[in-house]
Amino acid sequence: MRRLGVLLLPEFSNLGLAAVTEPLFVANWLAQRTLFEWRSVSVDGKPVRASNGALLAVDGDLGGVKDCPSVFVLASFEPLAGARSRPLTRWLQRAARSGVELGGIENGSLALAEAGLLDNHPAAIHWDNLAGFQELFPKVRVAPGAFSFTRNRLTCAGAAAILDMMIAWIARHADPQVADEVSRHLLLARGPAARDEPERDDTIHRARALMQAHIDDPLPCEAIAQRLNISLRQLERRFQQALGRTVHAEYRLVRVERAHQYLQQTHLSVTEVAALTGFSSVEYFSKVYRRAFAVLPSIDRRQATDAPVFRKSPGLTTRKGHSP
Repeated sequence: MRRLGVLLLPEFSNLGLAAVTEPLFVANWLAQRTLFEWRSVSVDGKPVRASNGALLAVDGDLGGVKDCPSVFVLASFEPLAGARSRPLTRWLQRAARSGVELGGIENGSLALAEAGLLDNHPAAIHWDNLAGFQELFPKVRVAPGAFSFTRNRLTCAGAAAILDMMIAWIARHADPQVADEVSRHLLLARGPAARDEPERDDTIHRARALMQAHIDDPLPCEAIAQRLNISLRQLERRFQQALGRTVHAEYRLVRVERAHQYLQQTHLSVTEVAALTGFSSVEYFSKVYRRAFAVLPSIDRRQATDAPVFRKSPGLTTRKGHSP
């Protein structure tokens, strides 16, 4: 588990805070265990006003993140007043000396730069703040992208780029596959973490499209291979190399995923769901479903944060209290 401190400076962006924390929630939800913990703080522990006028209570002052190996500073409007706070500057310098990973989100980078912690580091700066930043901090190199990681420092230009940065950060501190899954759930189509590796193979992509189109009346695997003008042996080899499972196992997984959606999102009976997903009997369907989710389908009827979660691999499908 990794702890993250989120330091909010006055006039921070509520959008930025959500973009930092929501991917962490999704990662924990998918894993059904705590991969990340986070807490929000202010310099003095008092509520902080966001740029949209909302007043946000925090979990404490700077002492509240002393056990966090990573701390992100969030700032947006009127950043210089907060960035030049002597208590903040001294705290950031102490944190840097102790090896804390420090991040500047949008104008939060000003606080790191003011403390001298971005000198000779590349920093990702929003285009609207770039001219002033370069004038104030000539020793800081401007990064070419929207976010940058270097030697226990990270910076992000803000807004939508924060989501991309968090996907990359999750991949660094948890697991690239978890990051990929979070990216898909957040509908991100940018960056390497958002790519679906197996579907780079067009044959696998077309095979899965056929499976999706024939869920209630599954095609024989031989028929799928014939429609793709490839031998079943060649198709099996591609699935094993890309996914580590057989064509039949992937097809069953596609159908179980659809069954999971029906069960959690509709009032269809278990018998109806089994029929709609091509299972020959309710008994067999229940056996397959329980193997995937560790619960009977009759129990999995709520789309809630503590309900079983479908993940990309059957071996990764998890439920609260079960290891992924």
